Amino acid sequence: MADKTFRTFDPWRPSPVREVSRNQIVETHYFNVDHVAFESPQVGSFERYFIHENNGETVAVLAVTDDGKIPLIEQYRIANHRWTLELPAGHADNPGERPLDVAIRKLRDEAGFEAKHYAQFSRFLNTPGYSTQHTCLFYASGLTPVAREEGIGPESPRFNVRMFPLEDAYQMVLNGTICDAKSMIAILRAHMGLRTLGE
Repeated sequence: MADKTFRTFDPWRPSPVREVSRNQIVETHYFNVDHVAFESPQVGSFERYFIHENNGETVAVLAVTDDGKIPLIEQYRIANHRWTLELPAGHADNPGERPLDVAIRKLRDEAGFEAKHYAQFSRFLNTPGYSTQHTCLFYASGLTPVAREEGIGPESPRFNVRMFPLEDAYQMVLNGTICDAKSMIAILRAHMGLRTLGE
């Protein structure tokens, strides 16, 4: 295998396809769906359907208590008909709410904590094949317990918060108990070293 890099990776180089038309076919409070037509010199005309979020990207918070535990939220996810363990997370309520504002709100409302310090440590594309959705991950420390919401939807009328040491959460990622992607990414990154998250 060659160990040379013949060119650096450029994610913004010209597109190999041309967008011909775009029509919004579904509109919801959380996301919209577009029907898009393309042309390509290699294959000619083709169509795709894409999901894009309203009001910016999804936000998740990896919060760590002074004794090294992280809150995970038990939620019933009706699309997959199963319970999950997830970091406190959500999306903006309006276009003016910044990712940090969402992180602060979600940590308080879902997990019942406020934090002295927040640091964004990652941002990733969720499903780049058919969605524009990004998730922004925050690390929160200096936690103080506060009153939290009773729940905001019929799936989980009250959020059940489970506190786990980071090592236990890491093992639950490895054994498949935690299968939510944003939570897995954050926990795996934290397991590599909490100090690097705030840098």
